[in-house]
Amino acid sequence: MKPYYPPLKIPVVKIIGLTGNIASGKTTVGEMFEKLGAKVIDADRVARSVVEPQKPAWKEIVDTFGSGVLNSEGTVDREKLGNIVFNNEDKRALLNEITHPRIAQEITELIESERKGGTRIIIIEAALIVEKDGWLKEVIDGLIVVTADEESRIERLMSRNGYSKDEALARINAQMQSAEKEKHGDFIIDNSGSPEATESQVICIWEKIAGVM
Repeated sequence: MKPYYPPLKIPVVKIIGLTGNIASGKTTVGEMFEKLGAKVIDADRVARSVVEPQKPAWKEIVDTFGSGVLNSEGTVDREKLGNIVFNNEDKRALLNEITHPRIAQEITELIESERKGGTRIIIIEAALIVEKDGWLKEVIDGLIVVTADEESRIERLMSRNGYSKDEALARINAQMQSAEKEKHGDFIIDNSGSPEATESQVICIWEKIAGVM
């Protein structure tokens, strides 16, 4: 009789999106998940990486928008570039054509690298998962939305960014309303209170995510 070999268990990888409006605290929440064992891929950090000097996207940006979008060190000045594309759909579309495929490619490579390395839970932190009908929605298995009350967000923006109250409100009002974004979340984290209160919510969600693996 041939010996019985149990079937190999292929590790299940969960890819979870993490999003939230400005000053909601999604980066803080991401760090909490990382301490629990998740690998967090920061889409904004990837976006900065793909436009580093002399990389293909950097060259295309300079060719398309001119060297005036660079600062004295030769890196892309995101504020200058943002001012150019903010109210111009055509130019914003050009910038997206340059950067989005490369961001998607790099995130995909990072996911595969983590998968091969045995990572079980990958969290992709990105600001516009809900707003954009892109590839990322097809990749994630669930979505965490981080929220906070308006007063807390205003205080954070004034303290962190040096904005006036009116400037902080303008940036908050320029985004999708938090209540609308929450409708798209599988999990909601209220980051209006203490770090301990937020951490307890993170642990609860972690246990649910890890428990189905």
